[in-house]
Amino acid sequence: MSKGANQLRIIGGEWRGRKLRFPDAPNLRPTPDRVRETVFNWLAPTINGAQVLDLFAGSGALGLEALSRGAGFVTFVDSHKKVSQVLQEHLALLNAKDKAEVFSMDGVKFLKREVKKYNLVFLDPPYHLEFMSKVIPLLEEKGWLSDNALLYLEIEKRQSLPELPGNWKMLKDKTAGEVHYFLFQRA
Repeated sequence: MSKGANQLRIIGGEWRGRKLRFPDAPNLRPTPDRVRETVFNWLAPTINGAQVLDLFAGSGALGLEALSRGAGFVTFVDSHKKVSQVLQEHLALLNAKDKAEVFSMDGVKFLKREVKKYNLVFLDPPYHLEFMSKVIPLLEEKGWLSDNALLYLEIEKRQSLPELPGNWKMLKDKTAGEVHYFLFQRA
């Protein structure tokens, strides 16, 4: 990995305090620690055994945190080949290859594949690239979401959420620095 490699810290669960390096890549910005702490406090009652989709995985901060805290299985999807390779390496290092899979592909293309049901989805795409408005309809129309699925959405504070399905109910939202984040539940 390059000298400019970045680092993330897993903040809770089995791998609490573990630091992992990830490569520099365009638009890669891991969810900040304090945001992850809040989100996983929100998710605490439902994370154990969850089937998780981390659609724009990047550093893997959200999906790895979910695994550390007891998620049953995490599917990581990221279009950057080196980032996906490093995610594979992290899973091997953490002895978690049997609890996860990594797809090195565009999130929109991934959602056009064979459907699997998820009860927790992380949507934290690169800002300003309109991915959110493309993937949200696919999640619903293609049947990727289980009944009562939880969806975490993260956008830049200055952005607006795209149009959301009428059956998504906002449970929580918060702003921290330049990040506005939300927890929705599919009704």
